[in-house]
Amino acid sequence: MLCGGGTGGHVYPLLAVRSVLTEANCLYIGGAGIEKELIARESVPYQAISGGGLHGVGIGSALPNALKLIAGLIQAFNVLRVFRPHAILSTGGFITVPVAFAAALQRIPLVVYLPDIEPALSVRFLGWLATKVAASVDASRHYFAAHKFVATGYPLRQALLLAAQQSQAEARAAFGIAGAERVVLVFGGSRGARNLNRALVANLERLLPLAHFIHISGQGEWDEVRAARDRLPAALQARYHVYPYLHGEMGAALRAADLVVSRSGASTLGELPLFGAPSILVPYPYAWRYQKVNAEFLAQRGAALIVRDEDAQRELAPAVERLLSDDAQRKQMSAAAQALARPDAAAAIGRVVQSVITHN
Repeated sequence: MLCGGGTGGHVYPLLAVRSVLTEANCLYIGGAGIEKELIARESVPYQAISGGGLHGVGIGSALPNALKLIAGLIQAFNVLRVFRPHAILSTGGFITVPVAFAAALQRIPLVVYLPDIEPALSVRFLGWLATKVAASVDASRHYFAAHKFVATGYPLRQALLLAAQQSQAEARAAFGIAGAERVVLVFGGSRGARNLNRALVANLERLLPLAHFIHISGQGEWDEVRAARDRLPAALQARYHVYPYLHGEMGAALRAADLVVSRSGASTLGELPLFGAPSILVPYPYAWRYQKVNAEFLAQRGAALIVRDEDAQRELAPAVERLLSDDAQRKQMSAAAQALARPDAAAAIGRVVQSVITHN
């Protein structure tokens, strides 16, 4: 059984592990958010339960959310009683807390996977109930009991692993880009990243002569970004490849890029190293410290540069220009990123799940 939060960075790792558990019959428990749409693409049965966050919310929301969590506990207990899983794999989020409680009551082993480096309050709590805790990097070890912890890497979808084996010219051809051209990939998540998008759009005429840009705007920012593209001269429009969202083609976009500009959600800890992608990371400032810590992890190891969200309008374009003009630095950053790659992470977590089933 799979149980996760609401973002791609938490859903995709579960789906990656599910793909290596070839004999497992899986059910996904989640909320009513974006994860339902992502799971539907993979034809995995889905069960929504009630829930609400308690950390960082006002008293007006805390009580209703507490009642939702109690309702979620009853719902989760009934789902587990009917489905009878051998184990649960969870990536955290408030929706997973009632599932973990219900699992403990029914003596079902729980494996928690931490995608980010710093755990949310829900993941720290789940660590107490978990049989094992897997994490993207060893730097998360001190948050959990030593006998439970294992660093596995960030599990990646098979489509990304296959894309990493493509030639760069083949990946670029998917976007109509000649092999010798420089390419910058810019993305900020499924909903978009307003400051990141606007920092790029404001400098398109300055940056497009230097490289082709593959820009994934996010659904929420699509109309504004598309309008900016339509205002460009035809010659620059041909160098600006804009999409509201990429799913199956995301691997080709990462393989095509000489440089990536993005937020620093959990997936950057796996995807950027896999492709050896030098990056400029713009952490989302309202996601507690998670993105900041992820970005610092990559930057401290020489794989990324950091531009603060509030400085993006002023500093992003010069940073892109500097890296595009410095082949040696990009090569060093690429090697540093590649040294962090763990392409076997999904299989490693799969082995952890199998081990708790065997010893239960």
